[in-house]
Order: sequence, then structure tokens, then C-alpha cells
Amino acid sequence: MARWAVFAGLTALVVFLLLALARVSQVTSRETVAETQTDASERPEPARHPEGEPASLSTGLLLANVALSQGLFLVVLLGSAWYARIPLSALGATPANWLGELAVGGALGIGLYLVNELGSRAAEAVGIEVPDGLRESLAPDSMVGWVVLLAVVLPTIAVFEEFLFRAALVGAFSTGFSLSPWLLALLSSVAFALGHGAQGALGMVVTGGLGFVLASAFIVTGSLLVVVVAHYLINALEFAVNEGSLG
Repeated sequence: MARWAVFAGLTALVVFLLLALARVSQVTSRETVAETQTDASERPEPARHPEGEPASLSTGLLLANVALSQGLFLVVLLGSAWYARIPLSALGATPANWLGELAVGGALGIGLYLVNELGSRAAEAVGIEVPDGLRESLAPDSMVGWVVLLAVVLPTIAVFEEFLFRAALVGAFSTGFSLSPWLLALLSSVAFALGHGAQGALGMVVTGGLGFVLASAFIVTGSLLVVVVAHYLINALEFAVNEGSLG
């Protein structure tokens, strides 16, 4: 039980750090919006590079920061799961049918993306602003950037977030502490929503709903692969359609 307590403590620490980072991003986002609403004549001229372009953090550095930070958190979680000897079955990491689980994950991801996209467009049609600043800030402006985003950053995000919010908080906690997986699905989805605070109130509501659907899929299928694939496709399609050549 002591090993499980260590795993639970490190998992809780990762959640706390993730929520703290989300809070910082949320405050920064609000300040950015406030600055953009200030009359241009009242703002000082922004710092510029020698070439005359406004200075800003490059998309490449933003992508690297996301990949490295979430990758580091993932390593911590994997190490703690190994130390605590968490059964692979509790983490949904024992796929019985790779092709079947890939197909289920693919269908789920495409379906959730379509629901999310239609909901966003319906909200915009009735005058509800859908925040997309975070997605725009991470959108690459080169082919290499798109390869890095689709092949490195988004897979890292999908694996880390699904391992934390579904495999650890739902699968492992329900097995190790005899808690209802559906109660844990609800609680983890709230944490999942709060972890996306930079997307605003509407974004957190939508993310929380998506998180609960993914948690439900994890409970029903018992597969981490299904939810990782679904999560990846939701993000990849959102970038490709709204920020890429498919838009």
C-alpha cells in the first residue's frame, strides 16, 4: 500500500503543477486580451527585432515547451507507476486487439471532433465567442513545424493527458483504492477541464464534457490505446481544419 501511496502522491503533485500552469496561462491570456482592447495610441511601441519585426516567442519555442513539459510529467508518472507496480491492466495498457482498438479510437476521435466542431460553429453563429488564441499560437507556419506538431507534440500531449486523467486517475485509483470508476471519471473530468483554463470558461465546459466521454470510453473498453488515439485525432483534426490547408 505504501507504494500505491507514493504513486497517488506523485500523481496528485503532477495534477497540482498542471493546474498551476493552467492558471498562469489563463491569467496571461486575460492580460493579453485586455492589452489588445486598449487603444493603440495609449500603448507603447512594442519591442522589435533589428529587422523591424515585433519581438515574440516563436511558435517553435512554444511547441518545444509544451512537448518537454508534458513529456517530463509523463516520465514522472511512468516512473511512479513502475515503482508502485501498478498492474498494466489497471492502466488499460494490455491491448487484446490492436487493430480493433485503433479502429474504435479512430471512430471515437472523429465523432468527437465533428461534435466539437459543429458545436463551436453553432456557438459562433449565435454570437458566442469561441476562444482559439492558444491553438493559433501553436499553429506552425512551415512544413517542418507541422511535422513536429503532428508527429511529436500532439502525440506527447495525447499520451500524457490520457495516462494522467484516464489511466492513472480512473484506472489505477479505482483498482488500488477500491473507488467507483464512474465517480473518478467525473472528478478527473473536472480536473481535465480546469487544466485547460487558458481556453476560457466555454472551453473548459467543452473540454470537461470531452474528458468525461473519454473517461467513459476508457472504463467501457478498458483500453488506454482507444482514448489516446481518439484524443490525438481530436487535436490533430482541429489544427488541420482550422489552422492548416483543410480550413
